[in-house]
Amino acid sequence: MVKSKIVLPCPPYIAPVLRQEIENLGYKVTHEGPLDVALEGTRNDCMHLNLHLRTANKVLFLIKSFKANDPDKLYQQLYQVKWEDYLDENGYLCITSYVNNEKILNTQFANVRVKDAIVDRLKDKTGTRPDSGPLRDQMVVFLHWMEDQVSIYLDTSGETISKHGYRKIPGKAPMNESLAAATILASNWKPNQVFINPMCGSGTLAIEAACIAANKAPGLNREKFGFHFLKGFDLEAWDKLKEEAIQNEKPIECEIIAGDNSRMAIQAAKQNAEEAGVDDAITFEKKDFRDSTIPESEGVVFLNPEYGERLGDEQELANVYSQIGDFFKRDCKGKTGYIFTGNMNLAKKIGLRTKRRIPFMNAKIECRLLEYELYAGTKKDKG
Repeated sequence: MVKSKIVLPCPPYIAPVLRQEIENLGYKVTHEGPLDVALEGTRNDCMHLNLHLRTANKVLFLIKSFKANDPDKLYQQLYQVKWEDYLDENGYLCITSYVNNEKILNTQFANVRVKDAIVDRLKDKTGTRPDSGPLRDQMVVFLHWMEDQVSIYLDTSGETISKHGYRKIPGKAPMNESLAAATILASNWKPNQVFINPMCGSGTLAIEAACIAANKAPGLNREKFGFHFLKGFDLEAWDKLKEEAIQNEKPIECEIIAGDNSRMAIQAAKQNAEEAGVDDAITFEKKDFRDSTIPESEGVVFLNPEYGERLGDEQELANVYSQIGDFFKRDCKGKTGYIFTGNMNLAKKIGLRTKRRIPFMNAKIECRLLEYELYAGTKKDKG
């Protein structure tokens, strides 16, 4: 199999977590940037990465890099690519892009030139051309054009892999699956420790924790990826990768507790957990966070409270954050506490000193994962 550069885009601040994921899968990382991680690999490696990665957005396989100052040069270079070796002339094609070039004022124009080059080449070589449009559910080609530097990729994911396929009922202000996984992987939680998730909402944090504890590949929840629609797709190799992933799953040895004071939230969380195949591993309880079941054993208490986007909300939530601090001090001694929030003013109401403040973005909101060491005795005793 031919090797090429594989680029894995991710949200801001997640690259170090993604790098660790990739290295844990046995790959050597060749580049880590603010918004992506890269390595060398084959198209079969792309299948493996799509199946297992929790924190990436997509898996891009490099076809060609070159210099182009204008759309005509772009077209000429892309027409020379042997697209008939990669794409099905009878299929459906979507072009996506990131363009930062002073001669291109409309990104859609660049996309059209990419599409024209591919379609013209396929039509000239095969006599047939694929349909094209905005849907990403089949073949996707990604253009990266920065000044005069151009890279063209096969998007082997198609639809983003940041969605893990189980969340049928998202709930109020949901946390993206890949972000939830990233916060857990960035924490000090170990899969043999208790994971307590009060204010669980639609259950994403608890479900991701259960999937990590079970070593359950997130891609198993999905039927099709972009690579399914590429020429040379190796169905036998794909079936073998899935079979290996299932064989490598482990029984969950930790206690996972998800609570919420909303009956509807608990129902949604249960349904999502069932869809993910981990409902038996999570104890759901309809309780106010202050009444959460807190086992004696080591572990974490993980909360994702509302941020309060309007002034009135913030004033109302100040009391909630203060109560979280009291809850940590009173009931969670010996655990590590985590608060994921996009409002640092409210975070001050918790009234505890943070051990770490790990930056993340939730959509366009700058957030922090705040870590609190909740000592069972005095700090001196702990040392």
